[in-house]
Amino acid sequence: MSLAHIDSARSVQSYRPELTLAPAPAPAPAAPRIRAVPDGTQARGFVLYVGIDEAKAAAAGTSLHRIVEELKKLTQAIAPSAETHAAVALAPDGVGGRDVDVVRLALQDPAALAKHRNTPEDADRAPGGVVVDISRKRVILDNETAALTYKEFELLQYLVLREGRTIERAELISKLWDADSEEDAPNERTIDVHVRRLRAKLGRYEDIVRTVRGVGYRFDRHADVSIRQASTPSPDRF
Repeated sequence: MSLAHIDSARSVQSYRPELTLAPAPAPAPAAPRIRAVPDGTQARGFVLYVGIDEAKAAAAGTSLHRIVEELKKLTQAIAPSAETHAAVALAPDGVGGRDVDVVRLALQDPAALAKHRNTPEDADRAPGGVVVDISRKRVILDNETAALTYKEFELLQYLVLREGRTIERAELISKLWDADSEEDAPNERTIDVHVRRLRAKLGRYEDIVRTVRGVGYRFDRHADVSIRQASTPSPDRF
């Protein structure tokens, strides 16, 4: 090979471009974990408490039902496979406080209940009171189980679950007495008798069942009453 050929080969080698490798793609970031979910558990959904009463909704040109429907539509648009359920939080008229706090208490939010039960007023209160244990179908008075009949407990439970609403005697008859029951056909007098017996067994707490003259009966939230239930069904749902 001539010197010219060798020089030509060297020249080609000296101008050979360097091969560069493309950088490896960065690993995808891990999905952020919800702070409130402890290890060993999985999030299956969430609860959004909305604090607004019917009057405020009407003043804003809307209604509770419309707000619920719009939120459900938004959820379906974002996540079509999501399941939704809405319940109304019931509270006595003029209960006061922030709407969202009242809603959380009415729907038995555990954190709100814990905060409510650990107030200075609770700390100073004497032990005892009334516990209406809906999950176990019993009433505890000053740490002693009250000897209520099945029908008496049903009557109290019906009023408790509709806290703050006056229930007419006719409604109590239609909801709590089976038409096919072997008992004598109930009437308004029957309701009055059962309420009188229930109050007698409640003793010094008899006033938790209030009489609305000419209408019916009502249960109002009382400082000495605690409600326990495994779930929180609302009688009024969308």
